[in-house]
Amino acid sequence: VSSQSLMTLVCLFTLQQSGALKRRFQSPHGNPPVKRQRKLSISTFRKGPTEADRREEGSSSQKSVPKKQLAGKQNENQKNKPFIKTSSLFKNNPDIPEIERKAVQPLQENVFTTDCFSQLDLHPHLVRFYTVLHLFCLSPSVQKQTIPVLLQGRDALVRSQTGSGKTLAYGIPLVQSLQGMQPKIQRSDGPYALVLVPTREVSGFSFLSLRPFTWIVPGVLMGGEKRKSEKARLRKGINILISTPGRLVDHIKSTECIHFRRTQWLIIDEADRILDLGFEKDVAVILNALNAERETRQNVLLSATLTEGVTRLADISLNDPVSISIADEIQKVPDPASQMGREASSASNCMEQENFAVPETLKQYVMMVPSKLKLVTLAAFILQKCKFEKRHKMIIFFSSCEQVEFYHELLLKVLAGGSESEQPGHSSLSPVSLQFLRLHGDMEQEERTEVFQEFLKSKTGILLCTDVAARGLDLPQVTWIVQYNAPASPAEYVHRIGRTARIGCHGNSLLVLAPSEAEYVSLLASHKINVSELKMEKVLASLMKDDRFKVHRPGSKKSRGKNPQEVRERATVLQTKFENHVHSSEGTVRWAKKALQSFLCAYTTYPKNLKHIFHIKSLHLGHVAKSFGLRDAPQNLTALPAAGSKKKTKPRPKRSELLKKTHGKRRLAEMLRSEYSSGMDTGGAKVRKK
Repeated sequence: VSSQSLMTLVCLFTLQQSGALKRRFQSPHGNPPVKRQRKLSISTFRKGPTEADRREEGSSSQKSVPKKQLAGKQNENQKNKPFIKTSSLFKNNPDIPEIERKAVQPLQENVFTTDCFSQLDLHPHLVRFYTVLHLFCLSPSVQKQTIPVLLQGRDALVRSQTGSGKTLAYGIPLVQSLQGMQPKIQRSDGPYALVLVPTREVSGFSFLSLRPFTWIVPGVLMGGEKRKSEKARLRKGINILISTPGRLVDHIKSTECIHFRRTQWLIIDEADRILDLGFEKDVAVILNALNAERETRQNVLLSATLTEGVTRLADISLNDPVSISIADEIQKVPDPASQMGREASSASNCMEQENFAVPETLKQYVMMVPSKLKLVTLAAFILQKCKFEKRHKMIIFFSSCEQVEFYHELLLKVLAGGSESEQPGHSSLSPVSLQFLRLHGDMEQEERTEVFQEFLKSKTGILLCTDVAARGLDLPQVTWIVQYNAPASPAEYVHRIGRTARIGCHGNSLLVLAPSEAEYVSLLASHKINVSELKMEKVLASLMKDDRFKVHRPGSKKSRGKNPQEVRERATVLQTKFENHVHSSEGTVRWAKKALQSFLCAYTTYPKNLKHIFHIKSLHLGHVAKSFGLRDAPQNLTALPAAGSKKKTKPRPKRSELLKKTHGKRRLAEMLRSEYSSGMDTGGAKVRKK
């Protein structure tokens, strides 16, 4: 084939292909070919499209393309809906560790014996008086051991568990010896016995147990009362003087009519607590005042724990004492005759006695709770015991006065408020109303006495308090002790739980710990204190009984089981109620922050040997803030003013300004001497006159 014929064939092939393309794009009606479009819109299949349709199409396509405008519309719709603030309680919590509890044999004491008061050779009226106190045929062991020793005129160092009857152990021989004195004592004779107690509440209970005879007049001196009325009672005469150390020292320095010429008894009750509160110097002043007027007397020291300070106080106040310890009696079982001649042990021996005895009728529990869940868990526990189970009387211990005030107001408004329970749709399962009371050292004395008497008479109720109620108080029918903040020592733990299971009654205690504080259980076990674990989920499940915290959904059926998810939802609803109340005003937010600050300050005061358990760096501030109803961790806690305080404190003058006002070093020294002198010497008076 020649090259010319080859070119002709190529041209024919190209013409054929171009004709096929024309036929492919040509419409069946013979119209000119339409340009090929990449995407066919719906409008191309319509017959006779109008310009209005095209404008509509263009506007709709322009609206559907941008995604930012769609997101903006969704945000506007969400803003129109009501915003409900919720709390993420069950997220990012630390894992709860398994509690390693060793097999502990608890130290036991025989609280009761089978002996009657009639076998102690007491005055018949005295026996009848204390029989009214429901001590019919059983006398506590500490009384059986102590009363014969004190009736013989011996000094004694008594150690026994809380709630074992130590007050009557010295009260019975004291009144027995005073009623038999000849000539018969009179009120105007002044004090024959001096009883030192750590707190005002303990003094009130001691007063009630020391007045079986009308001619033996007991009296109380304590801080918070009017000095004028106390001086009037001292002038009339008090035979058994019960006082706190600080107030007694005040009267020794300022009241002329007080004297100790006839004082034959010195009783220091709760000696370890007196020293813990810093009254060691005051006790030394009292001992010097007693020795100056009368050197011979009978001395008694009583405590639930023996510390180094107590043994040091025993060395300077007791003379050839008999040491009485009920726990030692059980372990050694000595002969009673040899017990009478046993002397007090030395300080080293007392320090070795680190094991604590608790009543057998007391059940002890511990519960591990993350910081975020502490508030709702406490509220659920209160509802379970005091509303649904009923007939429970509870004491809750906190580490500061600010926490007591804050939680009292918060729990009172949210849990005991009746506005929500009266609305339709809320079930009132129990007609029992929750009664919240508070007790701490910053309250006025009249208010403290009123609260104490109200809780004493009530059959149910919740008392929120500090350690001011941890010693020496006999509160009947208390069934639960809750330690919301862990105590600073095992000894303080024993004193707190001693407010229940007293004199053979049954009681329960609950210690609330964070996961980082789990090692505290091992510390208690090393002191022969055995606790059982109570699961947090079991306590939170009690919220299923209260429909106030139910999450209402349309078409949802009534749940009767303990669904874990629904339990968490109800706990979140309860936490939201707490947070809504706290954030309802600036004052309550400031109050919550102040309470949180006081908790953190108290947390830093744990002793060195417990710093590996209770360290401030182990706390998550945001999680702890949730337990105070705060949604976020607050800033600048140290700069917060006190809640409700409007007073502006004057700035202290600088040292340079003080020095300018003085004329030389001699004038400054005279000013300092006059400022800190007691006013008893004549030199101080001359400086004031000048």
